[in-house]
Amino acid sequence: MNGLAEILDDAALAGRAVPRLTDAADLDVPAAYEVQRAVIERRLARGERVIGVKMGFTSRAKMVQMGVDDVIWGLLTDAMLVESHLDTAGLIHPRIEPEIAFLLERPVRGPADAVAAVGGVAVGYEVLDSRYEDFSFTLADVIADNASASGFGHGPWRPLRDVGNLGLVMEIDGRPVASGSSAAILGDPLRSLTAAARLAAAAGVELQPGWVVLAGAATAAVPLPAGAHVRVSAAGLGHVEVTTR
Repeated sequence: MNGLAEILDDAALAGRAVPRLTDAADLDVPAAYEVQRAVIERRLARGERVIGVKMGFTSRAKMVQMGVDDVIWGLLTDAMLVESHLDTAGLIHPRIEPEIAFLLERPVRGPADAVAAVGGVAVGYEVLDSRYEDFSFTLADVIADNASASGFGHGPWRPLRDVGNLGLVMEIDGRPVASGSSAAILGDPLRSLTAAARLAAAAGVELQPGWVVLAGAATAAVPLPAGAHVRVSAAGLGHVEVTTR
């Protein structure tokens, strides 16, 4: 698996797309998660540290499109956290999507612990950047590629509230480009949080205090151009902004 991880990691570092792994390798879902972990281990060896998890395929439409009946997950590192500016020059084909983010204040050892461990909720965004040519991948490919994780940001943390049906709007240079409801995230983002705890427990990972959980996209991802200003707003949670270059 280390050889496959090296292909993906090198692609991310060079900003260069590569063919799908499954075009040449027999890769099932368990093996794909092994590759994902090896990719993260390479990042940790460079001094990064894990600070959270991200969920994928949290909309029913995406599950149907990919022919799956469960969500996927990936890991977030501190190098992925965006403060206010993002350099897109090293990315392959970046896209951005609005998210609901949770901040954990206690360890999570399983799904039953998840909601009680939340110390805050915020509007957020995720920058996706699949390392595959033409943004084309199978389920195993995207899992191996750490669920296309590239960057993320969030607004101010708020006390946990009902987030089951919040309106979200994403604007680029003042023009709305996506809008939707947090209900698109498994019907309620808290269900995605619980799913994250379930997948983490199955993988032997304990979600840690201070970690961020990105619950999944409330809308489809849109292309993220250089030289743009992005603002994501959620009813009752305020907004978060990022400028690209």
